[in-house]
Amino acid sequence: MLTAARRLLELIRFGHTVFALPFALLAAVLAWQDEPFRWPDLLGILLGMVFARSAAMAFNRLADRDIDAKNPRTAGRHLPAGLLSAGAVWAFLVACCVGFVASTLIFLYREPPNPWPLYLSGPVLLFVLGYSLAKRFTSLAHLWLGAALMLAPVAAWIAVRGPVDMAVPLVLGAAVMGWVAGFDVLYACQDAAFDRAAGLHSLPARLGVPAALRVAAGCHAAMFGLLVALPLASPHLGAVYLAGLALIGGLLVYEHALVRADDLSRVNRAFFHVNGVISVGLLVLVLVQLAVK
Repeated sequence: MLTAARRLLELIRFGHTVFALPFALLAAVLAWQDEPFRWPDLLGILLGMVFARSAAMAFNRLADRDIDAKNPRTAGRHLPAGLLSAGAVWAFLVACCVGFVASTLIFLYREPPNPWPLYLSGPVLLFVLGYSLAKRFTSLAHLWLGAALMLAPVAAWIAVRGPVDMAVPLVLGAAVMGWVAGFDVLYACQDAAFDRAAGLHSLPARLGVPAALRVAAGCHAAMFGLLVALPLASPHLGAVYLAGLALIGGLLVYEHALVRADDLSRVNRAFFHVNGVISVGLLVLVLVQLAVK
C-alpha cells in the first residue's frame, strides 16, 4: 500500500502543486485585506487545491495512457509501464473528486456561511478535467490549461469573499492564464513531431517550434503586463511589489533563454524549476509588500 501511495503521488507529480497553489493563496491574502481572516477558509482552499489538481492529473494520465505508451518520451510513465493499474488510478480519481466537493462544505459551516464554493464545485471540476481531452480537437488546448489554472485565484477569492469586487482575481487569473499557456507551449515543443504524426493538436505541431516559441514569449509578455497592472485593481499593492516584478521579469527572460528551437534539452529546467520559483516568488513578493505597508 505504501508503494502504491508513493507511485500515485509520483503519477500526479504532487510536488508540482507549487505551480497553482501560490496563486490561490495570493488571491486569498489580498481578499483577507478587506475580509476577516478565518482558519476554515485557509483549510478549505488548501484542501480544494490539492484535491482538484490531483483529480486533474489522475484523469490526464488515464486519458493519455494509450498516447503515452506510443511516445518514447512518456512510455515510462506509471500506467503505460504497468507500475499502476487503471483501476487503482480510477479509484484515486473518484476519491479526489469526492474530496474536492467535500472540501467546499467547509465554507457552509463558517460565519457567515458561503455556499458559492459548493455551487461552483461541479462546473469547476468538469472544466478542469476537460482539459485532458482538448488536444484531441483544438490547438488551443494550452489556453484551456491556462484557464483551468486561472480558476485557482478566482476560486480562492470567491471562497473568501464571494463573487464580489472581482477585478483583482480576474486580472490575477488572466496573468496566470498567460503564464501557464506560455510554459505549456514550451513544454509541448518536445513532442511537436510526435503530436503531428499522431494527429494531436498543439501549437508546436501546428505552427512549428520556432513560431510556437514566439507565441509562448507573447503569452509571458502579456502575463507580465497584467501583473504590472494588478495594483490598479488592488490598492494594497504598491512600490515594493512593482520593484519586485523586475525579478519576475528577469526569470521569464531566463526561462526563454533556456529553450531554443534547435536545442530543447533544457525544457524541463525551464518548465519545472524556473516556473516554480516564479509562482512562489510572486506570493512572497506580495506578502513582503503587505508587511511593509
